[in-house]
Amino acid sequence: MSITLLTACGSNASNGNGKEEAEGKLTVYTAIEEELIPEYLKSFEEKYPNIDLNIVRDSTGVITAKLLAEGKDTEADVVWGLAASSLLALDGKEMLEGYTPKGSDKILPEYKDSNQPEKWVGNTAFMTGIVVNEVELEKKNLPIPKTYEDLIKPEYKGLIVMPHPASSGTGYLTVNAWLQMMGEEKGYEYMEKLHENIGTYTHSGSKPAKLSAAGEYPIGISLVYSGVTQKQDGAPVDVILPEEGLGWDVEANGLIAKNEKKNEEAAKAFLDWAITEDVMKKYYDANGFSTMENKFEKTEAFPQGVQDKMYKDNDLNWAAENRDMILKKWEAEFGEKAEPKE
Repeated sequence: MSITLLTACGSNASNGNGKEEAEGKLTVYTAIEEELIPEYLKSFEEKYPNIDLNIVRDSTGVITAKLLAEGKDTEADVVWGLAASSLLALDGKEMLEGYTPKGSDKILPEYKDSNQPEKWVGNTAFMTGIVVNEVELEKKNLPIPKTYEDLIKPEYKGLIVMPHPASSGTGYLTVNAWLQMMGEEKGYEYMEKLHENIGTYTHSGSKPAKLSAAGEYPIGISLVYSGVTQKQDGAPVDVILPEEGLGWDVEANGLIAKNEKKNEEAAKAFLDWAITEDVMKKYYDANGFSTMENKFEKTEAFPQGVQDKMYKDNDLNWAAENRDMILKKWEAEFGEKAEPKE
């Protein structure tokens, strides 16, 4: 998805009515869920009305691959809401410029770069849950799975769908979590057993929740956010937080190191805006989590205990360093069930 919006950023000069006087063009690559982008950008449009903001949106894997292929000649000026593990992989290719945005001191240290100036700063965390269609499972006289171990029981054969880790950040954080939680050998053994029960691997982290809601597959390993959204829309689904813990990654922002830097000031203004408190509240409302110390009130639809269930020893650097190796091995062993790419 690529959309162009009339907004603005750049200098800090104001015209006295709260709007900035900057103008120009800015290209932003993002993996934020499509329906959330307009809501998030409202305050940006109000503050910066004089710039053409080009939003290029796709899944995490696609955006990451696109940036790696384009290198320093990329059109992107900033990355907004991409998995931190992907940003760490980009940094390993010297594709990120150091910039510490205004307000970064309010972001908890575990959710931003430890170096100065910072290469990436997190907005929220996105995590994996099990989205179950209660009506469809009842029809089949099957219990609701509560754990990852439940998912490999033979009665669920062909009933589960999950995201492809090369295409979807949700898919990758899920695979990465299993490998870290269980150890690599046992993690791959687990995935071999799970593969027997998988109907297909989707190229979107939210699609398994939608397929579960529609009854096509009664069990979807998917974004917790997407499961909550389907439930709010009236689908007969529930979002299960696996007892072993939730795989997660940080949805983060960064400044692209590129050969052409004519939009750098505008890009820095965008990164400042992206962690302001009003936007942070919107991230929290969507994901039930914020990287900023806060007293935000969680929506009732979001399952309790999300933050407590996030896998405590999650190593994003390990996920970034081993990304290529993990994806190559996973594709060789399980890629046969991937859905066709559109």
